[in-house]
Amino acid sequence: MANVALPDALILDFGGVLYDIDYDAPVRAFKQLGVEDFAGIYHQAFQSPAFDQLECGRIAPADFYTFLESHCASGTTRQQVIDAWNCILVGMHASRIEMVRALGKQTRLFLFSNTNVIHAGVFEAWMEEHIGLSPFRNAFEGIHYSHELGFRKPDPASFLALCRQHEVNPAKALFIDDSQQHVDGAEQAGLETHWHAPVTDDVAVWLSQRGFKLPESAFLPD
Repeated sequence: MANVALPDALILDFGGVLYDIDYDAPVRAFKQLGVEDFAGIYHQAFQSPAFDQLECGRIAPADFYTFLESHCASGTTRQQVIDAWNCILVGMHASRIEMVRALGKQTRLFLFSNTNVIHAGVFEAWMEEHIGLSPFRNAFEGIHYSHELGFRKPDPASFLALCRQHEVNPAKALFIDDSQQHVDGAEQAGLETHWHAPVTDDVAVWLSQRGFKLPESAFLPD
């Protein structure tokens, strides 16, 4: 792949590609709060309307928490629900800062994340405290969260809208995500894609193979 021209634009997912996520953590946490089938109402590949509404900015956090509380055992506190909802967020290795800084010098770099105002506040606060938020944000030409945009992946129209906003040719853009359905949506929109396996792979290794020049500090330690 090293002989293939670099894309005019690189669009990265956030959770699972840059920021570490434990998708099963809320399932375990809400089970302790009396929700036996949390995976049935929330799943990476399929979500009930309340979760979609939160990710598109169409429901207030307080109303969303009330929805979650309605599924929990009697006596569950709001703070317990908040903690259970946010435990999906693990953290980010400092190498991801070095990686995006290097990528942003070689192509137009964008972030496109299905997230919500609750999680965004938590992971941005974590990044500010542990590794610095500004160096990360400054590496990107544009950072797009679904709750701010009002649309979400995997709708092909969401990728096309992002490309139109930044005058990017979809055929010359590369999109990386850890969700196969999101990759499929980007492919339907005409983008080059790569599905990332977050548990086993370092995305920096694949990007290096794709032709990007990355410093040693951009790779996860062995």
